[in-house]
Amino acid sequence: METPVVRGHPVLGNALRMAKDPAQFFVDCYREHGPVFRIRVLGREQAVLAGPEAAEFLGTQEGRESLRSREFWSGLVDEYGATRTLPGEDGASHKELRDIMRRGYSREAIADRLDELVAITDRNIDRSWRPGTTVPVLRSMQTLVTDQLGELMTGAARPEYVADIRLATTYIINVLVTRQRPRLLLRDPRYRRARRRVLELSERMIADRARVAAGADPGAAPGSAPGIKPAILLDDLMRANRERPTAMPDSDLLICATGPYVAGMDTVANTTAAMVYAVLKHPGVLQRVQQEAAELFARPSITERDLRGIPSIRGALMETMRLYPVAVVQMRTATRNFTFQGHRISAGETIYIGTTVPHFLEEFFPDPMRFDIDRYEKPRAEHLQTGAYSPYGRGQHVCLGKTLADVQMLVTMARMFHRLDLRLESPGYVLARKTSPNPGPALSFRVDVAGHRH
Repeated sequence: METPVVRGHPVLGNALRMAKDPAQFFVDCYREHGPVFRIRVLGREQAVLAGPEAAEFLGTQEGRESLRSREFWSGLVDEYGATRTLPGEDGASHKELRDIMRRGYSREAIADRLDELVAITDRNIDRSWRPGTTVPVLRSMQTLVTDQLGELMTGAARPEYVADIRLATTYIINVLVTRQRPRLLLRDPRYRRARRRVLELSERMIADRARVAAGADPGAAPGSAPGIKPAILLDDLMRANRERPTAMPDSDLLICATGPYVAGMDTVANTTAAMVYAVLKHPGVLQRVQQEAAELFARPSITERDLRGIPSIRGALMETMRLYPVAVVQMRTATRNFTFQGHRISAGETIYIGTTVPHFLEEFFPDPMRFDIDRYEKPRAEHLQTGAYSPYGRGQHVCLGKTLADVQMLVTMARMFHRLDLRLESPGYVLARKTSPNPGPALSFRVDVAGHRH
């Protein structure tokens, strides 16, 4: 079967439409051409598998055997002198790394530290969300998320590195992963400095953790000495480095130590910033969110079980991830010739997998552009339809930290809407958005802090 090619500019191809609104671009193409089509970007032709068919294909054995991700992450691995990184591995190698990191990226890593998560959020509110000010939401969220990830996953907050992490992450994604920008930009002195600082951060975290281990009770679990905060992920990485150096060599330990920042800072910050907009844009939702948050924080201490009692906040988060996906597509290379939906894909082809296309399809989510936080509760449970909902990706590369991120975002947003009286610039304000390095609210998105509610 001949695969359709999406019409575009003779030179730029489909680049401009993709850059303007990537989610809508892939939805429009799916509607016109079905689950398989080809696009052209700056002279390069790439296959696209999209829709629920593609989302399901990623989870099958055929999908795992037909697709690999190494090429898209090889630039990062080479740039930082590593041998491999989790998102760039497949098969047994991917499983080995995933097993090493699984505990550190799990819900359990922060399940008994929710009050600490609240305290970190509070100190950021007190510092950066003062009454009478106008706050740049995305930048403020990036700072908050970095503070949380540093303390909860590596044992200490690292505020002095926030700007470096942010800049290095932008270059990594734009130049080395999505390749939206030329490699020439890696010579930029600002990036070179940020790169050095990120490596310095890795070395510092590892050295600090080694001193903790040396001073702790030999019979205690790593990080359990009095006054020492746990750091499950970093402890597990360092243990693998000591006990299985072929699986976690020194070079890989450095890049994995800052993995939570690269993987979590931009993605979580984009999602929480979008949720601020979406909830404020819908006063009825805001009222429900504030009511649930008031009941949640009326308790002297909160537990993971308490998070089951905030369906409106959970629904608002899930609806935000549906309408404002951070990972619009997944990128793969064909490992072999295969046929998908009657179309031949050749070994070595670059492929986009449009897993979030169903987020915007009427047949899965009626009136799909409406922000409806009740879609996810039974009996509707629209997200449970086959292939319908993929905010964290699909298949063997589904986000390892998705359950941790869910808890982190639920608690953070509940606390912020509980404590802050926020206002959009005007009731008619429409969110300004960016597409690089990840889709999300633009840096220009700001809100007014009318006051502190609690």
